[in-house]
Amino acid sequence: MKILHFADAHIDTANYGRHDPLTGLPVRVMDFLKSVDTIVETAIAEKVDLVIFSGDAFKDRTPLPTFQREWASRIMRLSVAGIPTILLVGNHDLSPSIGRANTLENFDTFQVPNVFVVSKPRLLTPADLGVDMQVLAVPWVNRSTFFAANDIQLDAGVISDDIEAKLEALIDRLMDGIDPAIPIILTAHASVQGAMQSTGCSVVLGNELVLPQGLVRNPRFDYVALGHIHKGQDLNENAQPPVIYPGSIERVDFGEANDEKYFIIADVQKSNTVVNWRKLNTRKFVDCHIRLEKPEDITAQIEKELGDPKALKDAMVRLVIEYPTEMDTLIDDRAIRAFTEEALEFSLIKRPIVATRVRLPDGKTAESLNPGELLGIYFDAFHIDTSPELLDLANNFMEAGLQDQPLSISTEI
Repeated sequence: MKILHFADAHIDTANYGRHDPLTGLPVRVMDFLKSVDTIVETAIAEKVDLVIFSGDAFKDRTPLPTFQREWASRIMRLSVAGIPTILLVGNHDLSPSIGRANTLENFDTFQVPNVFVVSKPRLLTPADLGVDMQVLAVPWVNRSTFFAANDIQLDAGVISDDIEAKLEALIDRLMDGIDPAIPIILTAHASVQGAMQSTGCSVVLGNELVLPQGLVRNPRFDYVALGHIHKGQDLNENAQPPVIYPGSIERVDFGEANDEKYFIIADVQKSNTVVNWRKLNTRKFVDCHIRLEKPEDITAQIEKELGDPKALKDAMVRLVIEYPTEMDTLIDDRAIRAFTEEALEFSLIKRPIVATRVRLPDGKTAESLNPGELLGIYFDAFHIDTSPELLDLANNFMEAGLQDQPLSISTEI
């Protein structure tokens, strides 16, 4: 069975760029829609058996009707082509107000053929989908709505571990209804422990529900289709089942500047799924940071950091300049903007560094204080958080230096 998996479309992302004069749409929204078009056209051209969208069609939880129309017209193409399409409700698809419809609910309201909106955990069987595939679908889990929807009674002080255990138990119960002879897919819009964010940080336990890796690596699954994390990755690389975050379909902001963007075509078989990462042709983001140290040839320094101006054409460009405050008048904003004039959008962020003068307490002189006391005053002046152990280590280091003795550092610190 051939499936197409994508996630985190966020098609109404319009925080950068201008509007297209022909369509009236923001150019950045058109970028996202272009990626959706590529995905839909691939699904139809390659005659996939199933499309799974793992949540977050929009960025705004109450998207404008125009953006809802653009998303719906593309999903309708899949419906008309007769391709079963699962739309998982993500956290950005949920209204902040209790009782309001989610952003995907219209497909259910109008009973659009071949489109299945999943707003609470459920098992979709071959009888539902019309293909030999079973899909265990877990949308974004909001604590209160999850327990209300599943008639689970909990004390007000329930902790996150209990909630995860309840969810795992629910998934186990749903798994009781599967046919072991037919491939089964888990799809979820959630964080998984150990997944990497675009910033390079891994997902850690926090306020949101985090699925344990043991749950998603269950060998009973033949493919795991995830959404929510914008960085494409396989959390079970070179093993079965593939546990895939395809990532967002376009760069949402400069935090994703270095990420490539993908969707997935997977040949799903029992215990032998083959994954094909399909790269999307997305708009380039250029994120430059420069710290000026010398006042000579400042414009040349900045242009060298930005690189070839032809490479900036139609790109989203951000330049962050840090510099001593006395260099402010030496920075030629007009010349920098002329250099980047072919970018779709250029953002210049100037961060002057103001020297902080460290003041000693009244009645004290530098000569009257030991090195450790002076260091503590310095840390306080620059709002540097320190632990007693770090200050002790610094004192030991300085005392050893003054006495010209070898330094002994405890490995317990």
